[in-house]
Amino acid sequence: MLRHLLAAILILATAGPAAAKPQHVVSINLCADQLLMRLADPEQIASLTYLARDASMSNLSGEARSFPANRGLAEEVVRYEPDLVLAGRYTKRVTTDLLKRIGINVLELDAPRTIEEVEAQIRLVGGALGQEARADTVIREMEQKRLRAEDGAAQLWPTAVVYEPNGYTVGAGSLIDTLLSLAGLRNLAAERGIQNYGRLPLESLVTLSPDVLIIGPPRETPALATELVRHPVLWHMPRPMEIATVPPRLWICAGPDMFEAVAILREAAAEARTRP
Repeated sequence: MLRHLLAAILILATAGPAAAKPQHVVSINLCADQLLMRLADPEQIASLTYLARDASMSNLSGEARSFPANRGLAEEVVRYEPDLVLAGRYTKRVTTDLLKRIGINVLELDAPRTIEEVEAQIRLVGGALGQEARADTVIREMEQKRLRAEDGAAQLWPTAVVYEPNGYTVGAGSLIDTLLSLAGLRNLAAERGIQNYGRLPLESLVTLSPDVLIIGPPRETPALATELVRHPVLWHMPRPMEIATVPPRLWICAGPDMFEAVAILREAAAEARTRP
């Protein structure tokens, strides 16, 4: 009995302290901003990117204004004495490499391509923040929305193309392609062999003549990059198209809000099925 008690005391004495929740978390990536706000306690958040306050890009722009903003510069990040920095795969390499060299804990997030990868990323960030239960809650919310989106799937799948400024589209191997399928749409860019983001000339778009053309909302400031999306030829296609407008904030980052984009797309798909 005494031997077992001494052994237990020795284990307790030699065991390290339980991992504490990080208390000064800095995000230097727009998508990480939104995950951080959804999962962390407010007092854990030291700073978010300035993009988190942009209502056209962020679903939590109002909440973001409660936290200091940064522009992803290493000298800004260090000022907050972070015990965790959330970055993205395409975040400035100079910043992330420097932060790692000086011993700051950096968690780099990749761009999910499937719903399963989105859920895995939420669990990853939740674990890093010590907020596993909150991550589980967000995932359950997503699963419920996914089931509603999958309910009553139609047999006829209209074709679709996402068309962005400068003639960019979204193909296979992307989360947006996954969401198009969830909405009951065939992504013609993926069928054409385009992977992730790629250029689709206007002439090719006219030739493809999709049932649904997916664009973003008009921008306040005119720009040459957006004029292609408003080209008159798109309104005189070989056959009528259904136009679906999806705000970038709904699917530029992975999370529960992307199912709002799916709802918009499902409505467009239903309208396209009624066209002669």
